[in-house]
Amino acid sequence: MSLKDLVISLFQLDKDWTTRIVMAMLVMGVIWGLLGVIDSLMVRIQESTWGTYGVLAMTSQEYYAGITLHAERDLFGFAEQVEFALFIYFTIKLLNLQPRAKWLLNTAFIAINISMMFMEGPIVVFPTFNDNYFSATDWYYISPMGIPPYSEYVVSPLFFIGWLLLDAFTYMASVWIIYHCYIASKSLKEKLPVALVFFLMNTLLYAIGYSGVTAADIWDILAYAGIVGLNPIANQIAFWIFGHAVVYMAWLPAVAALYLLIPTLANKPLYSDRMARISALLYLIFSNNVPVHHLYMVNLPVAIKVLQEILTYAVVVPSMMTFLNLWATAKGAQVNFNVITAFVATSFAGAIAAGVTGIANATIAFDSIVHNSMWVVGHFHAMILLSIVPAAMAVLYFMIPMMTGRQWYSSKMAWIHYIGYTIGASILIIGFEMIGFYGVVRRAEIYPRVPGLVFAENLATAGALIAEIATLVWFVNLVATLVKGRTARLEGLSLGQLINTVAMSLDWSSAGFKLNNFNKIGKTMNSKALGAYWALGIIGALIIVISTIPLALGGDMYNAMPWAWIILLTLGIILISYPVLKGAKSL
Repeated sequence: MSLKDLVISLFQLDKDWTTRIVMAMLVMGVIWGLLGVIDSLMVRIQESTWGTYGVLAMTSQEYYAGITLHAERDLFGFAEQVEFALFIYFTIKLLNLQPRAKWLLNTAFIAINISMMFMEGPIVVFPTFNDNYFSATDWYYISPMGIPPYSEYVVSPLFFIGWLLLDAFTYMASVWIIYHCYIASKSLKEKLPVALVFFLMNTLLYAIGYSGVTAADIWDILAYAGIVGLNPIANQIAFWIFGHAVVYMAWLPAVAALYLLIPTLANKPLYSDRMARISALLYLIFSNNVPVHHLYMVNLPVAIKVLQEILTYAVVVPSMMTFLNLWATAKGAQVNFNVITAFVATSFAGAIAAGVTGIANATIAFDSIVHNSMWVVGHFHAMILLSIVPAAMAVLYFMIPMMTGRQWYSSKMAWIHYIGYTIGASILIIGFEMIGFYGVVRRAEIYPRVPGLVFAENLATAGALIAEIATLVWFVNLVATLVKGRTARLEGLSLGQLINTVAMSLDWSSAGFKLNNFNKIGKTMNSKALGAYWALGIIGALIIVISTIPLALGGDMYNAMPWAWIILLTLGIILISYPVLKGAKSL
């Protein structure tokens, strides 16, 4: 295949405009995502080499730049760009619209990818390679870092202009989507599908949530130029209007994916359409009103903090409505076990597990203990890695064949991706939360080299490596699919039929694995698995209680916990593997 043919296949340049722009956003998003993964690996290597050998493998500038670039590339260049690609594609396809104002979306696409380059800073090749000077400011919301004359560490204004370009992308893409939904509403005879309602609510959430960060960005530029003064606390508060909204900007597309896929895969209607629509509205209302819970330790009035605590708890309401609605929809269904189903189930379970730790963080008394610690990092990585990313993968696994007309190149590689990613991400999160329990703050390049803490750091690094290798397998499978994937016969199928057709090509048996009766998850298997889960949960709780006895008697916290965590981790792996083991026994 020539280079020209490869570019045409990767960017789908022989398809319609919607497919081309969406594929361009997906490709660039994946590129930024992979670069961000490399940044995160640099951070893990630095912390592990310090704990294990007492040396720093990289400079502090490289370490802090790695943290910032990982966040910016993966959260914005990858996640936000891919999410808007999904919004755009399904808005046009499901509403059967002819896209208008193409120049606006084309401009937005250029803006977000230039913004990632500006945030990164200049790439200097000679005399030494350096691409991390700006980003070593360790995020910019630690105002007034980087701004003269308020900070001795000053960066180029391009860093802040990069943020303004990101804001521009968000508003241009949001306006484009809202405009097309408005066009559709004038001729639409039925209600918007629930998934599109969530996409629309999320677009509005982006537009509202970015108001604070845009104000902070403009303020930074004006202060940098010496036109106005800077109030660091007010600047932080303005930025954090965006701070919690960004969590739900990433989460609501996952909810939309679950509302789309669970009824389709279960072959059952949604339990309550009204409950789904009300929960979408409640997400929009509450998610923009809780930014101050990230600033509990800032000297703000206590009444405001308590109000934020209550409003944060209120966000649980639409989540509980969603979990109940989707659980009731799937209850009693006979579900084919395939890669899409596996990612959907992981996303559903992961949201609950991660959400529980979020409720803990929202509590002022608990936050005063774990604030700015690695526990918080464990919480939001749990939400991202065990719910948001799995939901995105579930969508991409049927969306790529839908866009390209090609089936996935290898179902076995798809399963390797799922299994490796899920195990690796789980281990990483356990490691992060263990580090947080030891009281280590986030962005801590060095820390006490005690056995338990070193174990936790290395555990997190091992999990990251496993997950990243599995993701690389997915990327190779993606490229092979775009170039060599066999033709898929999907013409004339409804969206539900298309999803199930693609899912069938990715079931357990198609990968060549030989486990009897594993393709169907029936009631008998579920009841036995549920009993085992209860048993493992009770055993795990007992281990936690027993492990605290030496501490209560004056034992050494740093050395008492690792063995309990090793046992819990083993139990966790057994719990994850239990359905596979039961399937192998021909239930």
